[in-house]
Amino acid sequence: MNTSIKLTIYCLFSFFSILSTEAQQKKRIEIQQAGAIIKNEDKYPGAQVILRNDEGQVHITHESIAMWCDKAIQYKNDNFIEAYGNVKMIESDSITMNAKYVEYSGKSQLAFASGDVILKTPDSELKTDTLYYDRIKQQAYYRSGGSVVKDTSGTITSKVGRYYMNLKKYKFIDSVVMVNKESTIKTNFFDYYEDTKEAYLYGPSTITTPESETYCEKGFYDTELKTGYAVKNAKIYYDNRIVEGDSLFFDNNTNFASATNHIMVTDTINKSIVTGHYAEVFKAKDSVFITKRALVSTLQEKDSIYIHADTLMVTGKPEKRITRAFRNVKLYKSNMSGKSDSIHVNHVTGLTQMINISKLSNTDPFAIKQKPILWNIKNQITGDTIHLKSNPETEKIDSLIVFDNAFVISKDTLDAGYNQINGKKLIGLFNDENELYHVDILKNAQSIYYMRNENNELVGIDKSKSGSIEIFITNREIDEVRKLNQVDGKIYPESEFPDKEKLLKGFDWREEERLLSVEDLFKDDPPLVLPKIKGLEDYIPQEDFFDKEMLERIETADKESNPNSEEGMASRNLPKRVKNKTRPVDYKNVPK
Repeated sequence: MNTSIKLTIYCLFSFFSILSTEAQQKKRIEIQQAGAIIKNEDKYPGAQVILRNDEGQVHITHESIAMWCDKAIQYKNDNFIEAYGNVKMIESDSITMNAKYVEYSGKSQLAFASGDVILKTPDSELKTDTLYYDRIKQQAYYRSGGSVVKDTSGTITSKVGRYYMNLKKYKFIDSVVMVNKESTIKTNFFDYYEDTKEAYLYGPSTITTPESETYCEKGFYDTELKTGYAVKNAKIYYDNRIVEGDSLFFDNNTNFASATNHIMVTDTINKSIVTGHYAEVFKAKDSVFITKRALVSTLQEKDSIYIHADTLMVTGKPEKRITRAFRNVKLYKSNMSGKSDSIHVNHVTGLTQMINISKLSNTDPFAIKQKPILWNIKNQITGDTIHLKSNPETEKIDSLIVFDNAFVISKDTLDAGYNQINGKKLIGLFNDENELYHVDILKNAQSIYYMRNENNELVGIDKSKSGSIEIFITNREIDEVRKLNQVDGKIYPESEFPDKEKLLKGFDWREEERLLSVEDLFKDDPPLVLPKIKGLEDYIPQEDFFDKEMLERIETADKESNPNSEEGMASRNLPKRVKNKTRPVDYKNVPK
């Protein structure tokens, strides 16, 4: 080999040796400022004690870390230091930690701090009694209780906490409480992002404000915008209302909530429940809008009345509440049912209005078919508009009024024909069992009545016209018919009653539409297709802070410091602390 090649190789070897030496030196813990350095091999074998002086604290550096303290014990061979008294550590000018005591290993790059520990980031301040800090992972961890202060977002406390510096993310576990001016959040699993101020809640969780309380077992909350959504066992409590659904969006600025799929809104004062598959709730206006198989049920005298429609609106304070139902409305009660285009219920006056608003075209089949209709026991009642009047205090139905084209039909006892009465207006009265017992037909009254004796034998068929008709009903059967200002009339034997005379003009028997159960309210509805709720991802448990990689790193560092030790982890690099505190967090109840 010639001389020039040898020289080149020697220069390259020397260059890389210098780089290697400088790299090693950079990894050494260095003392930049000290008042006094004392060696005490009996008390601190292999170490030197460094003390501050009047000019300042002991100043220590390692790579991007700078540390100050009143007293330090340095183990040079282990590249390990213990710092005592008013300890301050700064990482890359962005992370600051204060404590009474700190241990730090330059080999494993792990730090342990105790005694009034405060870790400051540009956006938050973490306080705890003991803290572990891993510079390799860029993570800080506590498990003996701690709190994080976030400017406008408030203060977060928990038993276990972890800060991911690169992600600017906190992961809190066990007894987590976040408090700010507007709300209090309580949960067991809480992920929080510093930059966006967004929080993710898992497991039984509540968000409480002066106006509402939100419960969920999986949810999201923007702590700055005060908005969020919940997708598991979600409920919102607004004074006298409880809102539930598969997915809830809520805005705590306006006290607005919207719900999707399997919704239930419970009114605890008016004893009503509204269900459907899309709803909007405005607390300030005390209103609920609900659609997609909307149904409202109200308890009346131990018997619920159900109203189903395409769209339902419940508005007003409890003392001034109004319920409106639109399009293809149906109602059902154990002894009464009905249908109309729309229904308006005034809970203060006890007035229920069944209205046909589709009158723009006489050729509109919907307008004809959906003419308001009521079935009560054996009676079918129709008219252009039907009003039901209830007692607001007892909620018992007192009476009904049918305006324009009033028509009452019931089958004869033995199906010989149809009893029929029509006229301009109808007024009906109900007994304590919510059964019609008295009916007045006013103006242009007509009637067909199958007359039977005490043996229920047909004795004749009465057809007449009168100014008005008064009907008395006993045991669900017409007991007496009184005609006032009769114009004409005739009683026919059954054999002589002409077929063309058997039905009054406007006769429309709609028994096949009659609702016999709550399920019948939905029998004509089109198939229901619900949107798929994407929601939030399931909770991902954090990996153990003292994981395999960390323990291997500690063991390697200790073997380098103690090459003759068979046990490894023999002296420095947090061996005792890690050994005693590596029991993993209990994740038994981590939510799915």
